[in-house]
Amino acid sequence: MTSLNREQIVAALDSVIDPVDGKSITAKDMVQGIDINNEVVNVMIAVDPKRGPALEDLRQAAEKAVAAVNGVTTARVALTAERPAAASQSAPQQPAAARPAQPGQRPQGAGQKPLELPTVRSIVTVASGKGGVGKSTTSVNLALSLVAKGLKVGLLDADIYGPSLPRMMGLRAAKPTPSSEHQGKMIPPSAFGIRIMSIGFMVDEEQPVIWRGPMAMGALEQLLRDTDWGDIDVLVVDMPPGTGDIQLSMAQRVPVTGAVIVSTPQDIALLDAKKGLNMFRKVNVPVFGLIENMSYYKCPECGHVDHVFDHGGARKAANELGVPFLGEIPLDLKIRLGADEGKPIVQTEADGEHAKAYGAIAQKIATAIEERVGPAEAPKKKGLFPKISFK
Repeated sequence: MTSLNREQIVAALDSVIDPVDGKSITAKDMVQGIDINNEVVNVMIAVDPKRGPALEDLRQAAEKAVAAVNGVTTARVALTAERPAAASQSAPQQPAAARPAQPGQRPQGAGQKPLELPTVRSIVTVASGKGGVGKSTTSVNLALSLVAKGLKVGLLDADIYGPSLPRMMGLRAAKPTPSSEHQGKMIPPSAFGIRIMSIGFMVDEEQPVIWRGPMAMGALEQLLRDTDWGDIDVLVVDMPPGTGDIQLSMAQRVPVTGAVIVSTPQDIALLDAKKGLNMFRKVNVPVFGLIENMSYYKCPECGHVDHVFDHGGARKAANELGVPFLGEIPLDLKIRLGADEGKPIVQTEADGEHAKAYGAIAQKIATAIEERVGPAEAPKKKGLFPKISFK
């Protein structure tokens, strides 16, 4: 195996010329980040935000140059407007990303336009204000519940810094493969009828991803854009915790149909959940509702119920904020073990109590999606989502 180094990549990028002045992007110090992981190379190029939309050819040229380096199997180049342009002599303008959106409009960052995903019918983000509330486990089981309703589902791991879906879906050794039908796109690994994409397929599970926010967002956009999702009804996005750059950029750049907020019942988690919910509201992303995870513990032997982390907090918060309360998921060892072992409980116990709880929530999300995007033309003439009740 050829050992790659930074000098080889820089030398390749030196051949990429900025058409504005005929100088190479390395000479102009536009290369802001190079990450090499075995045969996979990610590059971040800083550009003037005003020129961003017009530099797709330059991005592709840089990607082609890196891909041509001996030993590189996958090259990804993303543009960032992180480096500010020279200050103007005129009065300062309010940044486009900070300007309030008009009613019904999604605010956009400076020089940016929304990503186009023509084969993806709807996008649902599963978010939380803080880590440790079971958001990824919820994302996986909701995605499987939607598949159980006959939908075509994709699953995106948007947590660049802490990807967990490869493990949760039993795909720790899987890798994307080049698409034979769509040049430049990757066919993602699949499990349980779901196409899944994660940065975790490109980096070692125990290797930290140390990227600044713009580089992480550039990688995430490329995972979205360069993945061959196929024709799917719903793309479930497992968001990173918090309300930082990735969450904001995702809400601004991706045509999100709606957001789902996951919280545990205790006050501190609910405070963070409210922050996450209000962030989506500020960028005009519809919030489909709140889920209370780890809502209660039911003893498998005697049936006694304990409220380990309090109870009912998410329902109360939903009522206060004027959004739907989607349902409760219990605290259960089997749910955790299934996630760790790559055997989600909705898959292994499809007729069990927990699968019914996830299924009921998924039905509410499905109905909310249909209200936003309308019924599908096929194959179900009466609507995209069947109405299933659990008894």
